[in-house]
Amino acid sequence: MTNDQLKEGITRVDGRLKVTGSIRYAAEYPFPGLVYGVLVNSTIAKGSITAIDSKAAENAPGVVAIISHLNAPAIPGYEGKEETKTFKDNKIYFNGQPVVLVIANTIERARAAASLVKVQYSKEAHQTNISANLQNTYKPWGDGSDYIRGQANAYQSAPVKIEAEYHTPIHVHNAMEPFAMTAVWDGDKVKVYTKAQAIKSMQRDIMNMFKIPVESVQVYSKVIGGAFGSGSPLWPYAKAALIGAKMTGKPLKVVIDRGQMFTMVGYRSPAIQKLGMGATADGKLLGITHEATGETSTYQQFAEGITETTKFLYECPNVNTAYKLTKLDLSTPTYTRGPGETTGVYALESAVDELAYALNMDPLEFRKKNNAEKDPSSGLPWSSKYLSECLEQGAAQFGWEKRQQKPASVTKDGWLMGYGLACGAYGAGRANCTVRARFSADGKLLLQSASSDMGPGTATVMVKIASGIIGIPVENIGFELGSSALPNAPGEYGSITTSSVGSAVYDACTALNEKFNQLDGKTGVADPDYIRILKEHNLPYLEVTHESGRSPEARKYSSHAYIAHFVEVHVHPTTGMVKIERVVSAVDGGKILNPITARSQIIGGVVWGIGMALMEEGIVDHRYGKYVNNSLGDYHVASNADVPQIEVIFIDKKDPVTNPMGSKGIGEVPIVGFAAAVANAVFNATGKRVRDLPITPDKLV
Repeated sequence: MTNDQLKEGITRVDGRLKVTGSIRYAAEYPFPGLVYGVLVNSTIAKGSITAIDSKAAENAPGVVAIISHLNAPAIPGYEGKEETKTFKDNKIYFNGQPVVLVIANTIERARAAASLVKVQYSKEAHQTNISANLQNTYKPWGDGSDYIRGQANAYQSAPVKIEAEYHTPIHVHNAMEPFAMTAVWDGDKVKVYTKAQAIKSMQRDIMNMFKIPVESVQVYSKVIGGAFGSGSPLWPYAKAALIGAKMTGKPLKVVIDRGQMFTMVGYRSPAIQKLGMGATADGKLLGITHEATGETSTYQQFAEGITETTKFLYECPNVNTAYKLTKLDLSTPTYTRGPGETTGVYALESAVDELAYALNMDPLEFRKKNNAEKDPSSGLPWSSKYLSECLEQGAAQFGWEKRQQKPASVTKDGWLMGYGLACGAYGAGRANCTVRARFSADGKLLLQSASSDMGPGTATVMVKIASGIIGIPVENIGFELGSSALPNAPGEYGSITTSSVGSAVYDACTALNEKFNQLDGKTGVADPDYIRILKEHNLPYLEVTHESGRSPEARKYSSHAYIAHFVEVHVHPTTGMVKIERVVSAVDGGKILNPITARSQIIGGVVWGIGMALMEEGIVDHRYGKYVNNSLGDYHVASNADVPQIEVIFIDKKDPVTNPMGSKGIGEVPIVGFAAAVANAVFNATGKRVRDLPITPDKLV
């Protein structure tokens, strides 16, 4: 592969394996004597189990075992931890909670037997409506979202001000690959094959659950068919699989269905946000107040940084934020792509647009006028920030100059047309990671780390980084991941994988070069004659293991990736139907290491943003605390027909601080702010401000 081709990017090194089915996902591992588990779920939201009648199921063909709190063994790690509750006792915390595991010798027999299990309950009054429980809130422990800079509520005395309340609903991950775990016990040792974004973390969770040493737990997660944050914890279905496999002594596979994915693997918390924002008459921000309420379960706390971006995205002398939670009888929310920021920036960037209109000012110029030259929340300089370039280049490509300030003033082919803009930011973090690099006498380089890949192309970018250091074709480089037996790596979340694992690859390859030079009695040679050196020293390979982490220097800077979304929408004046016609997203992600896969990341985030803006909504019937649209037929996501051509612009300027490659993570940032860009475009098209997502036709008619 030529240098020019490397600059343009390489296609996925595991792409052929995935599309041909040559690599196995979590539910595809075969074992002799494999049995199958199906979970029976609670049908009430709160209360307790009074009786379980499983006789008919026990007598059904092929049934191996039926497990519930009545016969499950005591789990050492459950003591004192209410959240690790699977089969612990008879308490019910949410509708859909797994209460019985039916195990049979085929999946069909397990499903049939599960349908025969009868569970009786004692119901208690439940609460599942965030809007109806705003009086029962608390400040989450461990959260620093309550913040003040300058004077609280200073916006109230500003010459121009707005106040608004924004609502976002439950968003469910709905990954293409179902969640599954195959557990295989051998005495007190266990191997699991599952969907794990954080392989080492899951290994520790299993160790803690059964109080067994690290060498007794092996986790495999070679590929993931989408997770978006839901693949991190040890969820109830996985605990059930571990318990069932240990009790039966057989390899056990548990795969949850689409409906169970709504209640067993987390979701984005709904939120109610109040924004107050004020500025001078010429458009300089004076004050921002951002108050947010989210939800968590009654048995476990989940909190996220909904108000974090408000503290630093714009220069403003007076900012105060507050974040509260209400406990509801639902399962626990979890991290969902752009956690916190996606929710909070929707409200923030909608309010920015509203204030720009109140000022009769171009929303683009308003944002540029309030650009922060350093982090106003910490006083630290940016490691790099090219948001202004994102706005300028995005606007030029989009044709923002054609936008009309007056809402509902432009039509095209009988449809109302509008332009919308929003910005987004997400932290550019980095965690410790270790990589083993081995160069063999056959000219092949193998890299190993216990990283994960839920779709962005982790192995691909690692191979490309290594090729740039070692100077051999990417075809001769392999990257092994997906096993807890490999050197330590952080989980694939928070947009840290490329920065963390990539830095370790970079450093390990650099160290390997140095080791070859030392062996050859030389220094500073960029591409040593690896094969000659190995042959001369009669070595089959040379290997280094290198740990990399964030440098102390990086702590002196504030580091973020940035994005500016430009959206054109058409709205039918009679039906209220919204069509997204064009999208231009301009991204500051530092040095772009592999443009092909980087572009795919941005497109993927925008597509989910389309769903967030126009259709996605988990609907709970609060009489029963039960989802009523828990299928892909009823929970609407963006399909091909909903997605226009998405143009992606990369500023592609190296960040000098974040890592040796100069990159910044872009996994999370593409969805941040996008829903606000759509809402702002809808207002420009119609003059109607929708503050309650999703923007469905009934809200516009």
